[in-house]
Amino acid sequence: MAETEFIFITGGVRSGKSAYAEQQLQSLAKNYHTKRLVYVATGVAFDNEMKKRIARHQLDRQKQQCNWITLEQPTNLLQLLSSIQQGDVVLWDCVTTWLTNEFYEGFETGTCNWQQPLKLEKRITEMKTTILQLHSMRVPLVIVSNEVLDEPISKSHEVKLYQEHLGNLHQWFVQQATQAIEMEYGHVHRWK
Repeated sequence: MAETEFIFITGGVRSGKSAYAEQQLQSLAKNYHTKRLVYVATGVAFDNEMKKRIARHQLDRQKQQCNWITLEQPTNLLQLLSSIQQGDVVLWDCVTTWLTNEFYEGFETGTCNWQQPLKLEKRITEMKTTILQLHSMRVPLVIVSNEVLDEPISKSHEVKLYQEHLGNLHQWFVQQATQAIEMEYGHVHRWK
């Protein structure tokens, strides 16, 4: 039996990643004869711009006449395992938003996760465990991230730490994936 698909998609903002990812998930749903398309949403509507982006993504999915199920999971990805069933196909959008949420969890108490390296590493390890567990359940995965690493390494310790974590995560995802894709201006570049 062929390996279960695990597609990692990255690219710049507004490069067409999400629309392409949704198309890939719909194709996987047909190929695997699944009924539930699970959208794992990490965005939190902190401001008007984010509210508009979330609403646009929701509207786009509503127009597709598919059986989309949205799971709001801005942090603590391990909790997904109780909601996803064998036979689902899963789209997680997106890694960069999730990492930001994890980085700044605890902000309201005065101590963010990025200031507690062991807590942040625990959450990253749990996320990787979750992804590997879903893959071992033969759940086809499409994972989206943003390519924000083209900028020079920041002099800010906080930003540099974020860049390092994101770069390491991107490398890990590419190693695990059956396909690694970069989107530029709506065009697909297959790296793996």
